[in-house]
Amino acid sequence: MQVDFYHLTRDPAERVLPLLAERTLAQGQRMLVLSSDAGHRQALSTALWSLKPDSFLAHGEIDGPNPQVQPILLADRVEPANGARFIALADGQWRDEALGFDRVFLLFGEATIADARKAWVALGERKGLERHYWKQDGGKWVEQTPGKRQDAREP
Repeated sequence: MQVDFYHLTRDPAERVLPLLAERTLAQGQRMLVLSSDAGHRQALSTALWSLKPDSFLAHGEIDGPNPQVQPILLADRVEPANGARFIALADGQWRDEALGFDRVFLLFGEATIADARKAWVALGERKGLERHYWKQDGGKWVEQTPGKRQDAREP
């Protein structure tokens, strides 16, 4: 299992999530996207439709029609009705239920950094779990994980 911590210092979740979702779909995976705020989920939905002018990422809401067929499912609870094995915690709130997925993306900013730090420490004690900490540096993401070399990359 892998948990990627994305420290949002420049771009909001609405700009980062579509990039993560696109890569997830390219790997043949499905994604569950969590946010407890309905307005935030709407903003994420808009970003998934319109971030790139030449494409959109098909998605739906968990309480909408046919959630099981959606490659990307927006939800306010951990319920992978679409069979997702990847989950994005787009509101910066760690949920232990995410540990049931193969890969977790925790997107957090300054308002939720204390909770992200607590999650980082708690997860460090778990066997079989790989953690990565990414921070924005200009237009790139730089891995800040202690003991590893720093690599700049897209999310």
